[in-house]
Amino acid sequence: MTEPGGADHGTTGPAPGGDGDGWARLDKRAVLVTALVMAGVAAGACVPVLLGLSGGVWFGSGARRGTGLLLLPAGAVLLVAGGAAVEYVRWTRTRYRIGPERAELHTGLLLVKRRSLARERIRSVDLTANPLLRLLGLVKVRIGTGEHTGGGESTLELHPVSRAEGERLRRELLDRAPSPAAEAHRDGELARLDPRWIRYAPLSFVAPLLGGAAAGGVMQVSDWFGAQHRVIDWVGDRFRDTPAIWIVLVLAVAALVAGAVGALGLWVEMWWNYRLEREPGGTLRVRRGLLTARSISIEERRLRGVELVEPLGVRLCRAARIDAVATGLAKAEDDKHADHKTLLPAVPRALADDVAARVLRETVSPTGAPLTGHPRAARTRRLRWSLGAALLPVLVLAVLGAAVADVLLYVAAACAVVGLPLAVLLALDAYRSLGHGLSGDYLVARSGTVRRATVALQRGGVIGWTVKQSYVQRRAGLITLTATTAAGAGAYDIHDADQEEGTAFAAAAVPGLLEPFLERGSGERGSERPGPPKG
Repeated sequence: MTEPGGADHGTTGPAPGGDGDGWARLDKRAVLVTALVMAGVAAGACVPVLLGLSGGVWFGSGARRGTGLLLLPAGAVLLVAGGAAVEYVRWTRTRYRIGPERAELHTGLLLVKRRSLARERIRSVDLTANPLLRLLGLVKVRIGTGEHTGGGESTLELHPVSRAEGERLRRELLDRAPSPAAEAHRDGELARLDPRWIRYAPLSFVAPLLGGAAAGGVMQVSDWFGAQHRVIDWVGDRFRDTPAIWIVLVLAVAALVAGAVGALGLWVEMWWNYRLEREPGGTLRVRRGLLTARSISIEERRLRGVELVEPLGVRLCRAARIDAVATGLAKAEDDKHADHKTLLPAVPRALADDVAARVLRETVSPTGAPLTGHPRAARTRRLRWSLGAALLPVLVLAVLGAAVADVLLYVAAACAVVGLPLAVLLALDAYRSLGHGLSGDYLVARSGTVRRATVALQRGGVIGWTVKQSYVQRRAGLITLTATTAAGAGAYDIHDADQEEGTAFAAAAVPGLLEPFLERGSGERGSERPGPPKG
């Protein structure tokens, strides 16, 4: 049976025998890898138990205690041996073959899985190596067609193979004849790590989250060892004569500092040894990672544009990152840090635009093109939303304060003093961020304040327009246009554009796509209004 994406499934046909006929095994050190992983799991489970419970009543006393303590190492040995045995069976039953037409993988003992991908549909060959695999000279190879199908039918995973074999598979499967347009541009390195970029790591939203996680981790670990009350008492002794407001501020600053340190460590792990390269044949390759090495490949023929992302903290320092807008980019479920769309971490804005231009093979990046602003009615809508969101908790606290405790009235007043001006500033910034325009072959749209994003999307990659207009938008003469594409997020919005200007823009961006759904006034040029939405 053949499924979309060129994946064949079934249990019929001859099974591969031996290593002949082009069939190959995974690296035999797969058993060693599993044994070492299981040993680590066993140690992580047994050591805390031995340290925390060896003197307790769970193990009894005297000879009974000694017998109980021996159960943990015996269980660890059984876990390691069992895991290694299962992996050995998997290794003996797994074969793969790269033929002229298809890439095939056969595996399984009781439930035999036979899967193949048509080579012309293969779009990505990504290599990943955690510290253990790197130590042994191994990698995990993930071969994908770029189609989002359930159950992994559009991917083959070879885990593990030698590093040399992984590189050979990647070169062989992504070997493409260069197009004339590609030959006109230089291959090679497009960007390389600059250690100074690390200064943007603490400005991300990850830092406060890591700070909170660090505080929670301390409390959880202390609870495991029965020392949580000691930690609380120690903190209480440090702030015994300190006002409550200062306690909150000091603890918040400590959490932020811990989060900043964690963000720095996470950035180093994710982006160390970073390189962005264009390989012969039109493939973009991102290599990065300190402990876990990652190699991510994106075929340029799948690329439909780029997205310049500016989180608020990073934007205040005039920096941005670059994400790819491409078809078939799926995040690996077993690697939370393998964000396949990110081409460039947060860097100075001018450099981000320069790298975007190189990636798109343009002289000037479309992400820096001048954009058309939106009507003042769009600013009014943002002020209304933002002030409403800020006033809601103030009103709730005021009602509770009047009914329950007067202290909540002071909290409501503090929220109003801080929240309302901040809401106005964010609303005005969100309005200034709105914009859209055309830059050569690209449609450009920008929006957002906490996370401002500027997308440059190939006009030929737009497959449909969706026109939305609420009752309030209709009275204000505004519309929201959504460009539908098969790449990236699948849809990119132009929020609260002028109705006539927005429809004219959409019609000019992709000629012939929106015109059948526009109605013109009799005898009046330019009196267009959107008809039924086009998806």
